[in-house]
Amino acid sequence: MRFTDKVVLVLGGNSGIGLAAAQAFAAEGGKVHLTGRNQKTIDAAVASIPGSVGYAADIADIASSERVVSAVEAVDGRIDVLFINAGVGGFAPLEGITESDWDHVHGVNLKGCVFALQKAVRAMGEGGAIVVTGSIGAHGALEGNGTYAAAKAGLAMAMKVFAKELLPRSIRLNMVSPGPIDTPLLHRNPGMGPDDVARLKDMMIANIPMHRMGESDEVAKAVLFLASDDASFITGTDLLVDGGLIELS
Repeated sequence: MRFTDKVVLVLGGNSGIGLAAAQAFAAEGGKVHLTGRNQKTIDAAVASIPGSVGYAADIADIASSERVVSAVEAVDGRIDVLFINAGVGGFAPLEGITESDWDHVHGVNLKGCVFALQKAVRAMGEGGAIVVTGSIGAHGALEGNGTYAAAKAGLAMAMKVFAKELLPRSIRLNMVSPGPIDTPLLHRNPGMGPDDVARLKDMMIANIPMHRMGESDEVAKAVLFLASDDASFITGTDLLVDGGLIELS
């Protein structure tokens, strides 16, 4: 029970990797708070995690991150573990990128995550642990992925800087970068229909050395490791969970 009596906040914890992690934190004794943008999935997530608390919030709205942190403080007084998982996808070639799509993806995946971190660290004390979801998109050049890759690459570098800044407070900050994981996010790419998603999945599987897509709980296990005392001498790292796609290519 690595998280007994720990207060855990999962931003983007109502589905996919975030939900798998929230459930795993609770199973190991954590008091879980989670956010999402869809009240129906938030309610379902909370129902699946005894003692958890859910909040409707959009990480792109900086004020909503402030409200969530204040709400967690009001209930439990602090945050011991923070998992920033909220994110959106978006595929378009250079000629097809629009300013609004760029701003949306970066507003969530980069700006929103940075300011959520800024708001949350005030509630964290010595020994706190932070994990942020990155992406192998920041490590490889996939055609049509420029907008998303730029946001995640920027996030990865920013988190390295912040990990160094948080060292004097004994707060560890790490990233976990999933490869092809079959989550709801994969099916919400703007401009991609079911046939497009199926073709994308087939293309990814063909290039993964393990010849399969990953599962949300496999990423969650990496998240819990980095958030736990098992990783007490690890900070500033970016752990790839990708079936060997980047490392063995």
